[in-house]
Amino acid sequence: MIVHAHNYTPEACDIYSSLIEAFRKNRIRAKLCDVLYQPFIDNGIATETDIQPLEKTITPDSGRIMLSIGGDGTFLEAAKSVLTSNIPILGINKGRLGFLSELQPNQISWAMGELLRGAYRTAQLDVLSVYEGDKREPIDYALNEFSVSKCDNSSMLTIHAYVDGDYLTTYWADGLIIATATGSTAYSLSVGGPIAYPSTPSFIITPIAPHNLSIRPIVVPNNVAIKLIVEGRGPKILTSMDGRTHLMEGDCQLRIGKSPFSVRRVQLEGHSFFATLRDKLMWGADRRNSNS
Repeated sequence: MIVHAHNYTPEACDIYSSLIEAFRKNRIRAKLCDVLYQPFIDNGIATETDIQPLEKTITPDSGRIMLSIGGDGTFLEAAKSVLTSNIPILGINKGRLGFLSELQPNQISWAMGELLRGAYRTAQLDVLSVYEGDKREPIDYALNEFSVSKCDNSSMLTIHAYVDGDYLTTYWADGLIIATATGSTAYSLSVGGPIAYPSTPSFIITPIAPHNLSIRPIVVPNNVAIKLIVEGRGPKILTSMDGRTHLMEGDCQLRIGKSPFSVRRVQLEGHSFFATLRDKLMWGADRRNSNS
Protein backbone atom coordinates (compact mmCIF):
# COMPACT_ATOMS: atom_id res chain seq x y z
CA MET A 1 0.00 0.00 0.00
CA ILE A 2 1.30 3.48 -0.89
CA VAL A 3 0.19 6.67 0.88
CA HIS A 4 0.39 10.04 -0.89
CA ALA A 5 -0.36 13.53 0.46
CA HIS A 6 0.44 17.09 -0.56
CA ASN A 7 1.70 17.95 2.93
CA TYR A 8 1.61 16.91 6.58
CA THR A 9 -1.02 18.77 8.62
CA PRO A 10 -1.20 18.31 12.42
CA GLU A 11 -4.98 18.80 12.39
CA ALA A 12 -5.29 15.60 10.36
CA CYS A 13 -3.67 13.43 13.04
CA ASP A 14 -6.94 11.57 13.63
CA ILE A 15 -6.96 10.51 9.98
CA TYR A 16 -3.30 9.51 10.10
CA SER A 17 -3.78 7.52 13.31
CA SER A 18 -6.85 5.72 11.90
CA LEU A 19 -4.83 4.79 8.83
CA ILE A 20 -1.89 3.39 10.83
CA GLU A 21 -4.30 1.49 13.11
CA ALA A 22 -5.93 -0.06 10.04
CA PHE A 23 -2.49 -0.99 8.64
CA ARG A 24 -1.50 -2.66 11.91
CA LYS A 25 -4.80 -4.51 12.17
CA ASN A 26 -4.39 -5.90 8.67
CA ARG A 27 -0.61 -6.42 8.92
CA ILE A 28 0.18 -3.93 6.16
CA ARG A 29 3.58 -2.22 6.08
CA ALA A 30 2.82 0.80 3.96
CA LYS A 31 5.12 3.04 1.94
CA LEU A 32 4.73 6.76 2.66
CA CYS A 33 5.72 9.73 0.50
CA ASP A 34 8.44 12.09 1.72
CA VAL A 35 6.12 14.70 3.26
CA LEU A 36 4.52 12.09 5.53
CA TYR A 37 7.19 9.54 6.41
CA GLN A 38 9.46 11.53 8.74
CA PRO A 39 6.63 13.54 10.42
CA PHE A 40 4.85 10.25 11.20
CA ILE A 41 8.02 8.97 12.89
CA ASP A 42 8.83 12.26 14.66
CA ASN A 43 5.30 12.70 16.02
CA GLY A 44 4.90 9.13 17.20
CA ILE A 45 2.09 8.32 14.77
CA ALA A 46 3.96 5.31 13.42
CA THR A 47 7.23 3.43 13.87
CA GLU A 48 9.70 2.08 11.36
CA THR A 49 8.10 -1.35 11.76
CA ASP A 50 4.77 0.13 10.51
CA ILE A 51 5.96 2.16 7.55
CA GLN A 52 8.80 2.63 5.10
CA PRO A 53 9.74 5.53 2.81
CA LEU A 54 8.44 5.48 -0.74
CA GLU A 55 11.10 5.23 -3.42
CA LYS A 56 11.62 8.27 -5.66
CA THR A 57 10.48 6.49 -8.81
CA ILE A 58 7.16 4.65 -8.53
CA THR A 59 7.00 1.39 -10.46
CA PRO A 60 4.30 -1.30 -10.79
CA ASP A 61 6.11 -3.16 -7.97
CA SER A 62 5.92 -0.22 -5.55
CA GLY A 63 2.50 -1.19 -4.25
CA ARG A 64 -0.87 -2.61 -5.19
CA ILE A 65 -2.92 0.53 -4.39
CA MET A 66 -2.16 4.19 -3.68
CA LEU A 67 -4.13 6.05 -1.02
CA SER A 68 -4.38 9.79 -1.63
CA ILE A 69 -5.03 11.81 1.55
CA GLY A 70 -6.41 15.28 0.82
CA GLY A 71 -8.78 16.92 -1.60
CA ASP A 72 -9.23 16.59 -5.33
CA GLY A 73 -6.02 18.55 -6.00
CA THR A 74 -4.04 15.96 -4.05
CA PHE A 75 -5.75 13.18 -6.02
CA LEU A 76 -4.62 14.85 -9.25
CA GLU A 77 -1.04 14.99 -7.92
CA ALA A 78 -1.24 11.31 -7.04
CA ALA A 79 -2.58 10.52 -10.51
CA LYS A 80 0.42 12.11 -12.20
CA SER A 81 2.85 10.24 -9.95
CA VAL A 82 1.49 6.82 -11.02
CA LEU A 83 0.76 7.54 -14.69
CA THR A 84 3.13 4.93 -16.09
CA SER A 85 2.88 2.38 -13.24
CA ASN A 86 -0.85 1.62 -13.61
CA ILE A 87 -1.32 1.59 -9.82
CA PRO A 88 -4.97 2.36 -8.92
CA ILE A 89 -5.79 5.26 -6.57
CA LEU A 90 -8.29 5.59 -3.73
CA GLY A 91 -8.87 9.12 -2.46
CA ILE A 92 -9.47 9.84 1.25
CA ASN A 93 -11.16 13.22 1.52
CA LYS A 94 -9.41 15.76 3.75
CA GLY A 95 -10.45 18.68 1.58
CA ARG A 96 -13.74 20.43 0.97
CA LEU A 97 -15.60 19.13 -2.06
CA GLY A 98 -13.96 15.73 -2.41
CA PHE A 99 -15.39 14.77 -5.79
CA LEU A 100 -12.50 12.51 -6.73
CA SER A 101 -11.46 11.82 -3.15
CA GLU A 102 -14.81 10.56 -1.97
CA LEU A 103 -13.86 8.17 0.88
CA GLN A 104 -14.59 9.79 4.25
CA PRO A 105 -12.07 9.48 7.14
CA ASN A 106 -14.55 7.49 9.27
CA GLN A 107 -14.62 4.82 6.54
CA ILE A 108 -10.89 4.07 6.60
CA SER A 109 -11.02 0.86 8.66
CA TRP A 110 -13.88 -0.52 6.58
CA ALA A 111 -12.15 0.45 3.34
CA MET A 112 -8.92 -1.39 4.27
CA GLY A 113 -10.90 -4.57 4.82
CA GLU A 114 -12.66 -4.17 1.48
CA LEU A 115 -9.38 -3.59 -0.34
CA LEU A 116 -7.68 -6.61 1.21
CA ARG A 117 -10.48 -8.96 0.27
CA GLY A 118 -10.64 -7.53 -3.25
CA ALA A 119 -14.15 -6.12 -2.85
CA TYR A 120 -13.62 -3.23 -5.22
CA ARG A 121 -13.46 -2.42 -8.91
CA THR A 122 -11.38 0.06 -10.85
CA ALA A 123 -12.47 2.60 -13.44
CA GLN A 124 -10.19 3.59 -16.31
CA LEU A 125 -9.98 7.38 -16.63
CA ASP A 126 -8.66 9.13 -19.75
CA VAL A 127 -5.55 11.29 -19.55
CA LEU A 128 -4.75 14.21 -21.87
CA SER A 129 -1.32 14.67 -23.46
CA VAL A 130 -0.42 18.25 -24.41
CA TYR A 131 2.19 19.03 -27.08
CA GLU A 132 3.70 22.32 -28.20
CA GLY A 133 4.04 22.85 -31.94
CA ASP A 134 5.47 19.82 -33.72
CA LYS A 135 7.33 18.47 -30.70
CA ARG A 136 7.00 14.71 -30.23
CA GLU A 137 7.24 14.70 -26.42
CA PRO A 138 4.34 16.15 -24.41
CA ILE A 139 4.95 19.15 -22.20
CA ASP A 140 2.57 17.77 -19.57
CA TYR A 141 -0.41 15.53 -18.85
CA ALA A 142 -3.84 16.18 -17.36
CA LEU A 143 -6.51 13.97 -15.85
CA ASN A 144 -9.15 16.69 -15.51
CA GLU A 145 -8.44 19.37 -18.06
CA PHE A 146 -6.06 21.47 -20.09
CA SER A 147 -6.76 25.17 -20.40
CA VAL A 148 -5.22 28.10 -22.22
CA SER A 149 -6.03 31.61 -21.04
CA LYS A 150 -4.87 35.19 -21.18
CA CYS A 151 -2.39 36.54 -18.65
CA ASP A 152 -3.28 39.23 -16.14
CA ASN A 153 -5.47 41.96 -17.68
CA SER A 154 -4.39 41.49 -21.28
CA SER A 155 -6.90 41.45 -24.10
CA MET A 156 -8.84 38.33 -25.01
CA LEU A 157 -7.26 35.58 -27.05
CA THR A 158 -7.99 34.49 -30.60
CA ILE A 159 -7.93 30.70 -30.74
CA HIS A 160 -8.34 28.81 -34.02
CA ALA A 161 -9.46 25.24 -33.23
CA TYR A 162 -9.18 22.13 -35.42
CA VAL A 163 -10.42 18.60 -34.72
CA ASP A 164 -8.52 15.88 -36.62
CA GLY A 165 -7.45 18.58 -39.08
CA ASP A 166 -11.03 19.75 -39.68
CA TYR A 167 -11.59 23.43 -38.86
CA LEU A 168 -13.97 23.77 -35.91
CA THR A 169 -14.21 27.49 -35.23
CA THR A 170 -12.30 30.53 -34.02
CA TYR A 171 -12.84 31.52 -30.41
CA TRP A 172 -12.53 35.12 -29.29
CA ALA A 173 -12.47 34.56 -25.56
CA ASP A 174 -10.54 34.81 -22.31
CA GLY A 175 -9.49 31.22 -22.90
CA LEU A 176 -10.46 27.68 -23.79
CA ILE A 177 -10.75 24.43 -21.80
CA ILE A 178 -10.26 20.90 -23.13
CA ALA A 179 -11.69 18.58 -20.47
CA THR A 180 -11.89 14.82 -20.13
CA ALA A 181 -15.13 13.20 -19.01
CA THR A 182 -13.62 13.02 -15.51
CA GLY A 183 -12.90 16.75 -15.63
CA SER A 184 -16.41 17.60 -16.81
CA THR A 185 -17.40 18.30 -13.18
CA ALA A 186 -14.46 20.64 -12.58
CA TYR A 187 -13.36 23.86 -14.35
CA SER A 188 -15.40 23.15 -17.48
CA LEU A 189 -18.61 22.83 -15.47
CA SER A 190 -17.98 26.14 -13.72
CA VAL A 191 -18.01 27.99 -17.07
CA GLY A 192 -21.08 26.25 -18.46
CA GLY A 193 -19.82 22.92 -19.78
CA PRO A 194 -21.91 19.71 -19.63
CA ILE A 195 -21.54 16.86 -17.13
CA ALA A 196 -20.28 13.55 -18.55
CA TYR A 197 -20.09 10.12 -16.95
CA PRO A 198 -16.38 9.55 -16.11
CA SER A 199 -15.96 6.54 -18.43
CA THR A 200 -17.61 8.29 -21.40
CA PRO A 201 -15.05 8.26 -24.29
CA SER A 202 -15.21 11.99 -24.94
CA PHE A 203 -13.50 15.35 -24.64
CA ILE A 204 -15.34 18.58 -23.92
CA ILE A 205 -14.26 21.86 -25.53
CA THR A 206 -15.52 24.77 -23.43
CA PRO A 207 -14.77 28.46 -24.06
CA ILE A 208 -14.04 30.83 -21.17
CA ALA A 209 -16.04 34.07 -21.45
CA PRO A 210 -16.48 33.92 -25.26
CA HIS A 211 -17.09 37.21 -27.05
CA ASN A 212 -19.29 35.58 -29.70
CA LEU A 213 -22.58 34.66 -28.01
CA SER A 214 -23.44 31.87 -30.44
CA ILE A 215 -20.48 29.79 -29.25
CA ARG A 216 -21.35 26.92 -26.92
CA PRO A 217 -19.40 23.96 -25.46
CA ILE A 218 -19.06 20.96 -27.74
CA VAL A 219 -18.41 17.26 -27.02
CA VAL A 220 -16.07 15.33 -29.34
CA PRO A 221 -14.77 11.72 -29.31
CA ASN A 222 -11.69 11.02 -27.21
CA ASN A 223 -9.77 9.52 -30.14
CA VAL A 224 -9.40 12.81 -32.02
CA ALA A 225 -6.44 15.18 -32.12
CA ILE A 226 -7.27 18.78 -31.20
CA LYS A 227 -5.06 21.53 -32.60
CA LEU A 228 -5.14 25.10 -31.26
CA ILE A 229 -3.50 28.07 -32.96
CA VAL A 230 -3.39 30.75 -30.29
CA GLU A 231 -2.95 34.45 -30.99
CA GLY A 232 -2.50 36.73 -28.01
CA ARG A 233 -2.02 40.48 -27.91
CA GLY A 234 0.17 40.18 -24.82
CA PRO A 235 3.71 38.71 -24.83
CA LYS A 236 2.65 35.64 -22.85
CA ILE A 237 -0.28 33.29 -22.42
CA LEU A 238 -1.05 30.95 -19.55
CA THR A 239 -1.58 27.22 -19.97
CA SER A 240 -2.74 24.97 -17.16
CA MET A 241 -2.86 21.19 -16.74
CA ASP A 242 -4.84 20.19 -13.67
CA GLY A 243 -3.79 23.44 -12.00
CA ARG A 244 -0.09 23.18 -12.93
CA THR A 245 0.59 26.36 -14.88
CA HIS A 246 3.07 27.17 -17.64
CA LEU A 247 3.81 30.53 -19.25
CA MET A 248 4.14 30.35 -23.02
CA GLU A 249 4.71 32.76 -25.89
CA GLY A 250 1.70 34.87 -26.87
CA ASP A 251 1.46 33.21 -30.28
CA CYS A 252 1.79 29.44 -30.25
CA GLN A 253 0.40 26.15 -31.55
CA LEU A 254 -0.76 23.37 -29.25
CA ARG A 255 -1.92 19.79 -29.80
CA ILE A 256 -4.07 17.88 -27.35
CA GLY A 257 -4.92 14.20 -27.53
CA LYS A 258 -5.56 11.08 -25.51
CA SER A 259 -2.53 9.62 -23.74
CA PRO A 260 -1.53 6.00 -24.34
CA PHE A 261 -2.02 5.31 -20.63
CA SER A 262 -4.91 5.94 -18.25
CA VAL A 263 -5.46 6.44 -14.52
CA ARG A 264 -7.17 3.67 -12.57
CA ARG A 265 -9.49 4.88 -9.83
CA VAL A 266 -10.63 2.53 -7.06
CA GLN A 267 -14.40 2.29 -6.57
CA LEU A 268 -15.75 0.67 -3.41
CA GLU A 269 -19.21 -0.77 -2.92
CA GLY A 270 -21.83 1.88 -2.18
CA HIS A 271 -19.99 4.69 -3.96
CA SER A 272 -21.37 5.82 -7.31
CA PHE A 273 -20.92 8.77 -9.63
CA PHE A 274 -24.61 9.70 -9.48
CA ALA A 275 -24.67 9.60 -5.68
CA THR A 276 -21.61 11.87 -5.65
CA LEU A 277 -23.35 14.29 -8.04
CA ARG A 278 -26.36 14.49 -5.76
CA ASP A 279 -24.32 14.74 -2.57
CA LYS A 280 -21.44 17.01 -3.59
CA LEU A 281 -23.01 19.21 -6.27
CA MET A 282 -26.63 19.07 -5.06
CA TRP A 283 -27.47 17.93 -8.59
CA GLY A 284 -31.22 17.63 -9.12
CA ALA A 285 -31.95 18.87 -5.59
CA ASP A 286 -35.68 19.53 -5.34
CA ARG A 287 -37.88 19.12 -2.29
CA ARG A 288 -40.41 17.36 -4.53
CA ASN A 289 -37.88 14.52 -4.84
CA SER A 290 -38.03 12.37 -1.73
CA ASN A 291 -34.43 11.21 -2.33
CA SER A 292 -32.98 14.72 -2.69
